Formats: sequence, C-alpha cells, structure tokens
Amino acid sequence: MSFRRRLTLAGTAAVAVAILLASGIAFAVVRGELRGQVDDSLRETAEKASPGVLFVRRVAPAPNGSGAQVFERNVVGPAPPLTGPSRYLQIVRATGPPIRPPVKGARLPVSKEARRLAARGKGSAFSDVEVDGAHVRVYTRAVEPGAAVQVARPVDEVDGTITRLAWILGGVGLAGVGLAGGLGMVVTRTATRPVRELSAAAEHVAHTRDLSRRIEAPGGDELGRLAASFNTMLGALQRSMSAQRRLVADASHELRTPLTSLRTNVEVLAGANGMPSEDRRRLLGDVVGQLEELTVLVGDLVDLARDGQLLDEPAETVRLDLLVRDAAERARRLHPGRDIALDTEETLVEGAPGRIDRAVANLLDNAEKWSPPGAAIEVVVHDSEVLVRDHGPGMADDDLPRVFDRFYRAPAARGMPGSGLGLAIVRQVADAHGGAAVAENAGGGGALMRLRLPARESGRGAGP
Repeated sequence: MSFRRRLTLAGTAAVAVAILLASGIAFAVVRGELRGQVDDSLRETAEKASPGVLFVRRVAPAPNGSGAQVFERNVVGPAPPLTGPSRYLQIVRATGPPIRPPVKGARLPVSKEARRLAARGKGSAFSDVEVDGAHVRVYTRAVEPGAAVQVARPVDEVDGTITRLAWILGGVGLAGVGLAGGLGMVVTRTATRPVRELSAAAEHVAHTRDLSRRIEAPGGDELGRLAASFNTMLGALQRSMSAQRRLVADASHELRTPLTSLRTNVEVLAGANGMPSEDRRRLLGDVVGQLEELTVLVGDLVDLARDGQLLDEPAETVRLDLLVRDAAERARRLHPGRDIALDTEETLVEGAPGRIDRAVANLLDNAEKWSPPGAAIEVVVHDSEVLVRDHGPGMADDDLPRVFDRFYRAPAARGMPGSGLGLAIVRQVADAHGGAAVAENAGGGGALMRLRLPARESGRGAGP
C-alpha cells in the first residue's frame, strides 16, 4: 500500500471517528432532551394534583360498628386511553387493586416498586413499560401512606422522533465520512507531491545516474525542507562525481609521463647488452628515481581518493606543537643544511595525527622547494594554527586562488619536481577536520601558508 493511500485512510479514519463521536454525543443530548420533556410533563401533572384525581374522605360506620372513618379514593371523570400523547392517571394502593379511570382498553400494570412507594408514603420513581405493544413512560409519586399516584404517557411519537434522528445522524455521518475520504485523497495528493517527486527523482538518478535532476521545494514546511535537503544532497553528489572524474582524468594524465619514461628506460636496459657500466648505472638511477616519483604520486592519489575522510584512523587529542617539531626534524634530515626556525606554543587539537602530520610535511616540502639556498623556513604554531613561511619569490595574484587545486602547478613551478597534489592534500586534511587552508604572500617577500584546525584545548607553553 502506497504512503499516499495509507495517509488518506488514516485521515479518513480520524474524521470518521470524530463524526461518530459528534453524532453519538448529539444523539444522546437530543434523546435526553426529548425524554426529559416527557418526564417534566409527567412530574408536573403528578405534583399539581390534577382535578382528574379526587380523594374523598367521609365518616362511615365500620364493619365492626366502631364508627371509625373510612377513606375512599376515586378517579373522577373518564381518562384518555393509553394511546397518543395524552396522559393516563391511576391510584395505586399498598394492597388491593389500583383505582383506575372508567376507560375501556388497555390498563396500566402495577409494579412492585409502585406498591413499595405507596406503602412507604414518600418518594417517586420513573419506569418504562410496554402496554399492548406501546412504549409507555410512567411516573409514580407517593401522596400519603398507603397511596401513590401514577401518571403515564405513551412515548411512541418520541421514540419515532429519536429513531428518525438516529437515521439522519447516521446518514449525515456516512456522507461526512465519504466526503472526508474524497477530500482526503485530494489533500494528500497535493501534500505528498514533493514526496512523489522525490521518489521519482531518486528512481531517475538510480537508473540514469543523472545527478542534475532537481525537484521544486516550495514553502518552509517539513516536506519543503525534505525537498531542499534532497536537492542539496544531489548537488553534493554531483560535485563529488565531477571531482572524481577530474581526479581520474588528471591522474591518468600525470601517470602517463613517468610510465612512458620508465618503459623507455627499461626497454633500453633490456636491449643494450654492450652498454658501458657507467651509463647503465646512470640509467638504473633514473629508473629508481622515476619509481620513487611514481610511488609518491600513487600515495598522493590514494590520499586524495579519501575525499576528506579520515578512514579508519581514529581521532584523538593531538599536541600540535610536538607534531610540528617532529615533522620539522624529519625535514632537516631530508634536506641537510636547510634551516627551519620554529616558534611554537603548547596547542591541543582534535584529529587524526597521521593526516595532520602529512599536511604539515607537505607544507614544509613546498616551502623547501621555493626557498633559496641558505634562506630559513619559518614555522609558527599559535592558537591551533600552523604558519609556514618561505623566502622565495612569492605567488602571482592569479595563482593564489588555485594553489590548493588538484594537479595545479604555477607556471614558475612546472620545471620543478612534484605532482601538484601536495597542497591539495593539505586543504583536504583541513576540510576533513573542519578547519581551513589559506595561502597568501608574506610581507617582505615569500609565501605564507596557514593550516587552521579547530582547537580542542588551548594552553601556552615554552617556545622552541
């Protein structure tokens, strides 16, 4: 079952429950009001002691000759039969038959409750009885010890009204549920349009791999934000796919030259049996150098293929100042005679130490390439930032925005060794840690590279 259908059914069910509850409450209120009017009428008739009920008291000799009073009770005048909306009256005695009006037809039965009220001489009660197939509402009220008045009224017309009301409310309820279902289909179709478009876009991307597909994201509700998030995700995937394609294209171009050179040298070595030993050693040295260049290039490509991810290297608290000191010491050993001036303070950052170390080493290697012989490389660690400055010619204004791009090499650097991936890796490491990599020209000449990392905890310690 589709999401739209489930949503329609859920909405229709909620409306149906609401209509049923409202109809039930309305029915109960109207039914109670109609029956209450009947009860009030019966109560009023009994309490007003209608002239239709007459109590006659006279003194008559008792059967034993004691001259005691005898109380006679009678219903004066004919009473209407137990049909229609008229009221029927009779007197119930504690013992003996009731005193009924002189009327033919059905008679109101006397219940045990009515006898008890008559015997007690106080209290009242309502009851429902059926007389000759007619529903009769009865009100019994004790008037004195030994006697109670019963007032009855057929309520068939009230029951008919209540039945018609039930049918009307039922019909209205069913019509309301049907209308709610129809409107629910229209509303849910409109409300879930972004979801359908999102599903269609996802299926289109899955089948065609076309990441340029977008969906409309009107409004600021949850569905609108979902559509906007989906568009953002597609944009990110499109950029990532484009970057991967450029990486493959650039890598194939960069790998072609050293591989071609290697193949040529190997073929020369294989075919030159009479080559002098000196030339052979020189050619073998070239092959080893080219292999080392390929090894570095492949390592850089693997790092870039991570696309900003730290892979399985766990993040931890890193003493940035100590890490930079170790990287500088390795650079001194790699480039004997190169002076690296350190100015560090104790700095803690959160990250992958191996990746940060690779970025710092690349910055030092880049500075060494551009620094003239005898010029020092200045390294400063301050407020979670590593600054590496060389004293070379600096960078052209056109090169500054692109120095961190993959495989980009400034015109002045095309004669130097390298693949153009070192600074790209620096920016990738910075992005993966939530930091930034910035290139600028230093005052007084030279280039200044900044690697900014989010601070875990800052503290000031001794310098170098």
